[in-house]
Amino acid sequence: MTDRFHDAGTRILDALLEASPEWASELGDQRFSDRLSDHSAEADARKAAMLTDALGALDEIDDLLLPAADRVDLEMLRNRVSADLWRLTELRPHTWDPLVHLPGDALYALIERGTQPPEDRLRALAARCRAVPGHLATARERLGDGPGMPRVHVETAIAQARGAAALLGAGVDTLLEQAPALRGEVEPARDAAADAVHAFAGWLEQEAERATADPRLGGRFYAAQLWYTLDSELTEDALLTRAESDLLATEEEIAEVAAAYDGRPPFPGQVREVLDRLAADHASTADTIRPACQEAFDHLIERIGDVGFATVPDHPVRIIDMPEARRGVAVAYCDPPGPLAPANGEPTLIAVAPPPDDWTEERRASFYREYNSVMLRNLMVHEGVPGHALQLAHAAGYQGGTRIRRALWSGTFIEGWAVYTEEVLAGLGWSASGGDGDDLRLRLVQLKMRLRMIINAILDVRTHARGMTEAEAMTLLIERGHQEEGEAAGKWRRAQLTSAQLSTYYVGYREVADLARDLAEARPGAARREIHDALLAHGSPSPRHLRTLLGLGTG
Repeated sequence: MTDRFHDAGTRILDALLEASPEWASELGDQRFSDRLSDHSAEADARKAAMLTDALGALDEIDDLLLPAADRVDLEMLRNRVSADLWRLTELRPHTWDPLVHLPGDALYALIERGTQPPEDRLRALAARCRAVPGHLATARERLGDGPGMPRVHVETAIAQARGAAALLGAGVDTLLEQAPALRGEVEPARDAAADAVHAFAGWLEQEAERATADPRLGGRFYAAQLWYTLDSELTEDALLTRAESDLLATEEEIAEVAAAYDGRPPFPGQVREVLDRLAADHASTADTIRPACQEAFDHLIERIGDVGFATVPDHPVRIIDMPEARRGVAVAYCDPPGPLAPANGEPTLIAVAPPPDDWTEERRASFYREYNSVMLRNLMVHEGVPGHALQLAHAAGYQGGTRIRRALWSGTFIEGWAVYTEEVLAGLGWSASGGDGDDLRLRLVQLKMRLRMIINAILDVRTHARGMTEAEAMTLLIERGHQEEGEAAGKWRRAQLTSAQLSTYYVGYREVADLARDLAEARPGAARREIHDALLAHGSPSPRHLRTLLGLGTG
């Protein structure tokens, strides 16, 4: 049965990768790097048939005859296929979300992150560029015939489209310097692609006034999206109840820490006053934000070794400005090498987005207060070490019977681990001495981030399933989350652009923290490093599957 599953799983994963060439490139599988996804109606029918056949093949495998690792891989693959089929046939984002059609990620994977020789990357890039005009013509057709586009998606797509066009400039020139013989093939293709992207952005600008569709999914679609995204038994009602209860508890905790930091007894408004003072005193600037991130990252490498947090893989990490084509949703992200690519020493990239150029000076100043130097320390814990960069480096070392677990990552585990590390490290202190208020400052911003994480989940559920208004969201984010106005506005935008992803932080944190606690109880005497290395030794499955792999039962 194991061989049968491995054969079927390999075929199904290959079919998924072929149907989504951009995803394959992101994972480091370059077999389809000369293509773009086909979003035509005819392709929808073919893909739906493929996914239905894949589910049938998986249903024929008796999971009781498989070892635990293969059972987990089977369930992960089944969840991915089921999610793809539901999104293709029910949610149908390619008929209302222009972001789905943008070629920026497909181009970025070859221009900035490609692992192939320059000649191979340029030939694939030329092929993808030649496909862009037809790809975007299909986009206009599907979006034009669809149920209508939400304005927030249109506005974000316009900005990202211009960023995608910019990708085709200096980055391609740099590649061409390494393979000048390919200019005649590449330059006409990239010019045509750039023209098509600019034309698509122009079309979206014309459509913006008519883009009045509600970005909220509604209760039925949101419940399904939450299930497939979290891969957890937690319902939206239970999620909301837990999150709102934890918000109250965290508000009490941050009030105690703020009073200790302030050196005065608690009083109404003290938390906001203390956080505002800390933000003003440690505000970053356009010139200091990236160096501050680098300094914090370098310190963390030493600190997690000092406290025996986890084994640090020997893997390079670079901190960069976020490319324009990827801005508009999150402030930072961690971009590791593709897990299906051959190991070649390519670094993990931690990207931080500067505030948009069209922001007012007042809003830009607000951004630099929100992402002050103390907050940037916590951000590097989350995005760098011992958060995403460390966890994903461990995941890259996982070897299983198939490539399934290397390709299928659980956002719930990945985000949950990163948030969990924020809390543990804040408890251990920023430095051995904790001098000059470092530890209290870090604890304050970590608790502020915990408030943000909890509110993310509340915002996610209430926006998409309970009809939360912008005014209600901004009040929640600013008054109870203590966020700057610009940060709150960005989070409201993100809540509309995404669904269920904002809940992965809170749900993942709760489930990873429970796993760490239960594993420590099951292995009395085990050191912190041993517990954490065990949590990181199985790739990036969802916490419920990791519980199975660790032999911890249902929790």
